[in-house]
Amino acid sequence: MSDVTTRIARLFVYPIKSCAGVEVNEAVLTETGLDLDRAWMVVDSEGEFVSQRELPRMALVKVQMKFSEVILRAPGMLALHLQIDTVEAPARVRIWNDEVSAFDMGDTAAQWFTDFLGQKLRLVRFDPDERRLSSLKWTGGAPALNQFSDGFPILVASEGSLAELNRRLQASGRDAVGMERFRPNIVLEGLEAHDEDRFDLITIAADGEVVLKAVKPCARCPIPNVDPATAVSAPFVSDALQAYRSNPVVDGAVTFGMNLIIVNGIDQTLRVGQAVSAGWRFA
Repeated sequence: MSDVTTRIARLFVYPIKSCAGVEVNEAVLTETGLDLDRAWMVVDSEGEFVSQRELPRMALVKVQMKFSEVILRAPGMLALHLQIDTVEAPARVRIWNDEVSAFDMGDTAAQWFTDFLGQKLRLVRFDPDERRLSSLKWTGGAPALNQFSDGFPILVASEGSLAELNRRLQASGRDAVGMERFRPNIVLEGLEAHDEDRFDLITIAADGEVVLKAVKPCARCPIPNVDPATAVSAPFVSDALQAYRSNPVVDGAVTFGMNLIIVNGIDQTLRVGQAVSAGWRFA
């Protein structure tokens, strides 16, 4: 028996960490999350990842997935075509506290990002032989693999949560914002605001059963302040969330959305419109 039933309203994949996402109608679930999600990452000359936190213009890098390649476009730049199955030299890179194996994507890709973002950068691809784990503290000891996501394989948010934020923004004279600012993989319809905070196990009616588990509220950095259409950052989104979304579960950080791990369903295909059921978590 489930406590709540809903449907998948939208699906997003973010092939290059901190660049624009790609909205899709379906996506294959892999052991690290949705297929090709955060498979690539931009790093500085020291191999440290960079993001919209310090380089908001990354939001303007639009990504198109097309058969065997990923195509990148940005204002004033020629399109960059990346072959999905082609890499160059091995590399060691750092994301948060993890140093991991990766593959450099070559000088052309490096120069493209360097020219557009104004500092020396390189593009790397996650090494599929690397095992980067989510925090075992939050997963309850379950080994959950990631590529270059911040820490967990899947992020879910609901249309109801965004509607509540936009109600508050508009009441204060601000324009509504889009879900793209929050970079979820799965968006659910028909829920009350922040119902996803209380989820435990989530079952999706794919061709075979998919079971996901909600493990940690998503603490928010300044990236939701970045307008994905202009790359202009303004703090009104964080300010609005601060008024009602401080979460004691993560030491008072502002949260929006829930991080998930995969319990069952590797290689299943998630599709917009699929039925979703969930049970409440009672701590």
